[in-house]
Amino acid sequence: MLVLLPPSETKSPGGDGAPLDLGALSWPELTDVRARVVTTLVELSADPRAARAALGLSVRQDDEVARNAGLLTAPTTPALERYTGVLYDALGVRTLTRAQRARADRRLVVGSALFGAVRATDAIPAYRLSAGSALPGLPTLRALWRPALSPVLAGVDELVIDMRSGAYAALAPVPGAVTLDVLSERPDGTRAVVSHSNKAHKGRLARLLATTSAESGDVVRLRALLRRTGFHVEHDGGTALTLVVRPGDATR
Repeated sequence: MLVLLPPSETKSPGGDGAPLDLGALSWPELTDVRARVVTTLVELSADPRAARAALGLSVRQDDEVARNAGLLTAPTTPALERYTGVLYDALGVRTLTRAQRARADRRLVVGSALFGAVRATDAIPAYRLSAGSALPGLPTLRALWRPALSPVLAGVDELVIDMRSGAYAALAPVPGAVTLDVLSERPDGTRAVVSHSNKAHKGRLARLLATTSAESGDVVRLRALLRRTGFHVEHDGGTALTLVVRPGDATR
């Protein structure tokens, strides 16, 4: 299995790894696009006013602009420890056993507006760039990433479970990937998307898929695995699954 996760706007600061080495990241065929985006973001961030406008940031977020300006010299840390927030809190990477972490490192991939996609072990600095950002002098991020990233993800020779949000999935759709929607069910039976619940349960699901010794080769086996482990999953055919969060379901 390969599990595609969304990134997070929030990142852990610092790190103890050497500065960013684009050539050392997974999928070296993405290096040219990565270099274009990184270079443009660093140059943009030398002008805080222009960076704020392009990235949708406020003056109070000038520390994020400064991070971007220093991308090439900042310390790095493994991607799975760089991203933070509700989903990554529920994933709880720092609480995994050594064997579980080894599986997570093999199976988890994070979508990224800056790097396209990174494996759990790829060493990256903190940064701020979203899939909807428009960098001056470049095509849209979707136009940049799709030709390069789509063949990479389409060439994965195992079941792909795509949990990326819509904007990141649009950077490079994966034909045949299993997709997952999370709906919260109210006491009256109606359902809705609730952002916090969505992220928390995707984090729980990612933890299960990252650590289980089972291998799910298709959507039917995956559905069975999730149901056995207590998830309320609906499957109407095809490769789309719906995870239904009922009143009282834990978010951890």
